[in-house]
Amino acid sequence: MTEMFSLNGQIAVVTGASRGLGYEMARALAQCGARVYLTARGADQLEQAAATLREQGLDARAMAFDLADPDACLGAIAEIGAAEGRLDILVNNAGINAWEPLAEASTVTWDRVMGTNVRGPYLLCREAARLMVARGYGRLINIGSAMSVVGREKITAYVASKHGLAGMTRALAAELGPRGVTCNMMAPGYFRTDINTAILARPGYERGVSARIPLGRWGNPEEVGGVVAFMASRASSYMNGHILVVDGGLTETFVLPVDA
Repeated sequence: MTEMFSLNGQIAVVTGASRGLGYEMARALAQCGARVYLTARGADQLEQAAATLREQGLDARAMAFDLADPDACLGAIAEIGAAEGRLDILVNNAGINAWEPLAEASTVTWDRVMGTNVRGPYLLCREAARLMVARGYGRLINIGSAMSVVGREKITAYVASKHGLAGMTRALAAELGPRGVTCNMMAPGYFRTDINTAILARPGYERGVSARIPLGRWGNPEEVGGVVAFMASRASSYMNGHILVVDGGLTETFVLPVDA
């Protein structure tokens, strides 16, 4: 059974992997035997993250580039393909949000969010798929959000981008599935990560959100690792075009606050 989850000898790329959920995804893939390329914009923090994994005996390498730069996206996959001769797993985790009421919204914000959250993953998927199709095997894993399946006020660009990424996931699954490459999405809910430090500090915010989650708490970053490792493994071989929501039941149930 454990062989179904083995990633020994495989080459993986995880974007936004210098911290938070992306780091835990990269760590889980490496623990299953993959050589993992961690990518993000900040070179120093990225190299530190990769070094930490190497200290744990894992095969991790750092590659810094900006997902919003199309040429950098193309160059990164080309460089890995040239170095490794293959690419088995791509995890599109990096993304940005923008809190902006519609009346105050700008096309600059819209273009920035779409460029990072949709165009970047699209280019990486396109280039990675070329390497995968040539070998008849591959795993494309897009990381969406609970906002890939529901909506929320004042983050229109973000919600639209994550719905767009879900649509792209299904389209690629339909096109690439017959050629041995699956494409799925993991859609996380609320997790205790560095990026959420500010909102976690708001009085009553964490408790208010937790009251609407059937598990009664926010997720811990390490809880996404096993999910992505499964999606990258042969254990998920008949899953294609699926949006796997990992949110403690938030979007799948209707839970009233305790004092409602």
